[in-house]
Amino acid sequence: MSLAAQVLSVCRAKGLSIACAESCTGGMLAAALTDLAGSSDAFDRGFVTYSNAAKVEMLGVLDDTLTAFGAVSEQVAQQMAEGALARSKATLTVSITGIAGPGASGHKPEGRVCFGVAQTGTPTRVETVEFGALGRAKVRAAAVDHALGLLLAAASRGLPV
Repeated sequence: MSLAAQVLSVCRAKGLSIACAESCTGGMLAAALTDLAGSSDAFDRGFVTYSNAAKVEMLGVLDDTLTAFGAVSEQVAQQMAEGALARSKATLTVSITGIAGPGASGHKPEGRVCFGVAQTGTPTRVETVEFGALGRAKVRAAAVDHALGLLLAAASRGLPV
């Protein structure tokens, strides 16, 4: 069973619904989940917020946070995940914001991706993963796989809805 299928199965069993907020992956996580037949019973929606303006308008990320920390930061990942939770019917959300490459962005290296996981009734968790300069396609694929793992771990904890 694929990782996406496992996520959906656990979410169904626990009565959880998912939303995702994606930047550098451009909807790849939503596609991975919705490629599976019947996913609509556990997947609510995806937000593709590639630009900073989209992050602000669609997810409520604060301009001040973007200015202070940059789009690729745990602070922005947290606000993206929390914004997706507030602006959807989901009970579990994950956010992805990073530098897929090619090349670095300012002082942030290619392959740096920040994630946020928000769930009703629990504090938001954030983390940064340095995938390295794998190339754009591989960084994006690794970020999707990592996000699926985060969703599976959060859903498996069995917190009440």
